[in-house]
Amino acid sequence: MEQSKLLRILEGVLLAAGSPLSVSQIRELFDESDKPAASEIRDALKVVSSKYSEAGFELKEVASGFRFQIRDELSPWISKLWQERPQKYSRALLETLSLIAYRQPITRGEIEEIRGVSLSSSILRTLHEREWVRVVGHRDVPGRPSLYATTRNFLDYFNLKSLDQLPALADVSEFESLTGELELEQKSNSELTESEQESVAQVHQIANNDLDASDMDDIALPVADEKKSTE
Repeated sequence: MEQSKLLRILEGVLLAAGSPLSVSQIRELFDESDKPAASEIRDALKVVSSKYSEAGFELKEVASGFRFQIRDELSPWISKLWQERPQKYSRALLETLSLIAYRQPITRGEIEEIRGVSLSSSILRTLHEREWVRVVGHRDVPGRPSLYATTRNFLDYFNLKSLDQLPALADVSEFESLTGELELEQKSNSELTESEQESVAQVHQIANNDLDASDMDDIALPVADEKKSTE
């Protein structure tokens, strides 16, 4: 297939799609006779990204795949298109989400122990309804408490490809700075320094404990090797 035609197809399907599309999902849109290789699609996506590098929107890769989106710096103007105010979340919910993101997998009891207060069931219900967290297993202790971890939807919502792009791991007792760094009212595009990457490595170690292999696909874990990532 000519690259010019492939570029037009990619632009069309990404504009029409209601959610991010992975390379494998894009390949399934083609007949077997003209199905491009994954490498061809990735090369074409790079061309598309470069084509719109100066536009008001961009091609962004997040955890679930690729999507067109408005650039973050335009949010002050774009937000005025809607009269409805963005939903505000309580400090308790933001603290809980921060703990799950940085300490996953984590139990409800561990969250309560760190925060020093009981965790409202409505907070966990809201996080489940937003599809930002899910139960990924159970701790092998008396009572077998549920283990919570973030999802690909969490990464997609906050404009992240993997947990590697989270802000540097902070002292979880400093909730004001921690939830501020997460920029939960906006999507973050910050790049990590080497020291921040070392901090995120601690998240990797935490996130790999006590998880069954069958649970790994939907958990928002860092993508260490692009060839090993599932799409």
